[in-house]
Amino acid sequence: MTDTVIRALTRSDAHLFDSLQDPCLVGRGAFGHRYATVRDGGEYRPEWTWVALRDGVVVARAAWWGGPADTEPVLLNYFDFAPGEDGVAAELLRRAPWSVEYELIVPAGWRELPEVRVAAAARVAAAEAAGLELLVERYRYEWTPACGLPERPGRLAFRPEPDDEVILEVLRRVHSVTLDAHARRAVEGPGGLEQAAREELEFFRWCPSPRAWWQLAYTPDGALAGIHVPARNPGGPCIGFIGVVPEARGHGYGYDLLVESTHFLAEQGATSVAGATDRGNMPMAAAFARAGHRIVQERIHLV
Repeated sequence: MTDTVIRALTRSDAHLFDSLQDPCLVGRGAFGHRYATVRDGGEYRPEWTWVALRDGVVVARAAWWGGPADTEPVLLNYFDFAPGEDGVAAELLRRAPWSVEYELIVPAGWRELPEVRVAAAARVAAAEAAGLELLVERYRYEWTPACGLPERPGRLAFRPEPDDEVILEVLRRVHSVTLDAHARRAVEGPGGLEQAAREELEFFRWCPSPRAWWQLAYTPDGALAGIHVPARNPGGPCIGFIGVVPEARGHGYGYDLLVESTHFLAEQGATSVAGATDRGNMPMAAAFARAGHRIVQERIHLV
């Protein structure tokens, strides 16, 4: 038996990625996504794809993802390994040169599916052995025209805001008290609230949708209620951000913002709209359910 070789793939041997047999219980494969390089019409780059080989056979693999214009990966979203190779899989993650978030996609209600629960736990354990830590679990939603458009409540007025500094100040206010785990992590870091707000703003800019879509919401007396950002990411139309400022909470305005985003994207011709919120963000989860957005996946995030 030869030693295990851990390395990035190349254009000429990217086909090796598919040589590892996976039952596709969790991860992107469970939802019909397949690994393909950008050159072959897919989303992945060979140099951002690593494998562990033993005797020429792939026993663990990981693919990092980034948008078309990204020069470094922004997410690890493809990670699996052969039975009993969890140690090698963890070593693969340790050797790879990127420290970005790992997003594991699982079916809705995955804890009630024994085989799925075992498969998810194995990947989480291998990632944790490599030094990652569980941050949050999230619901992933989808709206389609078959869900029906929820009626606009009509309580808020929506206006585009062209000034990024105004947007940034609103984001500071929203994130000063938040249930969102990613925002809380940024707030608790060395950059504090300013870092959390700027990370959100950078995400808005990263999305290829028009800047003019960002809107602030106001009550009839002119008070700021919040912000909503209907968007497109590389996967398609999405609810980019919903945020209510602390002093306007308690009135269910998150629902109003979500409904407006849904209408806005539908008017742009969207035939499906993706959305997500933390499992622990019960007010936002209730708003998604009320607006007719269906839970189609759950996602486990490690950082």
